[in-house]
Amino acid sequence: MTTRCVGSHRPRRARRARLLPAAALCFALAFVPPPAQAQPAAAAPGDLLGADVRGLIEHARQHNPAFAAERAEADAAQERIVPAAALPDPSFQLELMDFTNTMSGGSSSLLPGQVGETRYRVIQPLPGWGKRDLAAQAAEARAGQAGAMRDVAWAALAAQLEAAWLRYHAADRELALNREALALLQGLEETTLARYRLGLLPQQAALRAQREITAQRLALVELEQRRKGFAAALNGLLARAPDAPLAPPAEPAPLPEALAFGALVEQARARSPEVLAGLRGVDVARAERERTYRERYPDFSVGLTNNRPDNGKASWDLMFEVMIPLQQDSRRAKEREAEHMLDAADARRAAAEHRAAGELGAAWAMYASGRDSLRLLGGTLLPQAAATRDATRAAFANGRVDFDSVLEAERQLIETRLRMVQTELDTRLALSEIEKLAGEAK
Repeated sequence: MTTRCVGSHRPRRARRARLLPAAALCFALAFVPPPAQAQPAAAAPGDLLGADVRGLIEHARQHNPAFAAERAEADAAQERIVPAAALPDPSFQLELMDFTNTMSGGSSSLLPGQVGETRYRVIQPLPGWGKRDLAAQAAEARAGQAGAMRDVAWAALAAQLEAAWLRYHAADRELALNREALALLQGLEETTLARYRLGLLPQQAALRAQREITAQRLALVELEQRRKGFAAALNGLLARAPDAPLAPPAEPAPLPEALAFGALVEQARARSPEVLAGLRGVDVARAERERTYRERYPDFSVGLTNNRPDNGKASWDLMFEVMIPLQQDSRRAKEREAEHMLDAADARRAAAEHRAAGELGAAWAMYASGRDSLRLLGGTLLPQAAATRDATRAAFANGRVDFDSVLEAERQLIETRLRMVQTELDTRLALSEIEKLAGEAK
């Protein structure tokens, strides 16, 4: 039921005299433009981070300790390739024959040249044919796997950074909208108090306006705390102090209109970091299987000995040694193990492909839904809410609607704007997930 502003028991002339100044005030309020949209603050001087996600990603690439560990491990794996193909180190032997000097009748000694005979021997192990090449190939495969795992870690870190920055940006926009809404409500409060003093509105309307302002201020405090939380999360990913200053976020790039799902799936199969890591795992397992089968063949050693008797001429001996691959049961078990490991690696690769396709489908559906929602919100619902607000203000100025209708129209417009911010955030988060799964470089 609509509450009339003027009681019917008053004389018509008195009512008309009271209505004229109030109507003039409300008519003027209806044509007062709303507060201007808050403009993003200017970028901070110097190297202050936070204005865009690209600067954050480049900083994290250099300073994030978790990624530094992955990068160091990948570099370490690369350095193992050369040693894997190298010959084993030779060994040197010193043999003191008849160190008790029993044959010569002298006293015992542990000094070369003062025993019955001194032998100097150098032995060089020689791996079987092709084993060094296979060891190098296995080391290269493991280095490739380590590099792929580094790329997986980086893709995850970059996606976390982008998601944290997008939430930081959305909180900043919500904060600006909340301040604008508070300014609008304060303007309504002034109008309400003016009409209440003129006796054109009941006290409940003024109290309602003040209650809405208090609720909006509480929401403002909550949003400020949430923005600080997102800033602390960003600084944590950047290996900075939680309260390190961040620049106000700038507007991100426009969202693409449409994404071809089939092309994205093919790109994910060819470039997804997790899928590539699975492929590198298959390479490692295949190389290890080849090395295991090559262990059927023996290894060799070559030795050269210099004999120096105490009383006599020096002589040279040449030694050739072969390792006998006798433990065939053990070797067959290792070969079966290598085959199972290859099957497991291939299954993990296939699982990574299917998982990437499934997650990509879910993210693509969320993105498409978000784009449709943004078109409806921005093209239909927001103009309707704005038009309703303007019409309600005009009707309120003419006394055709009550204060609650004006307040409800303002609330609907604020909620529509906040919903657009949240929908855009969800859409951009889905796009970030699509780019991570599709292997888009960051």
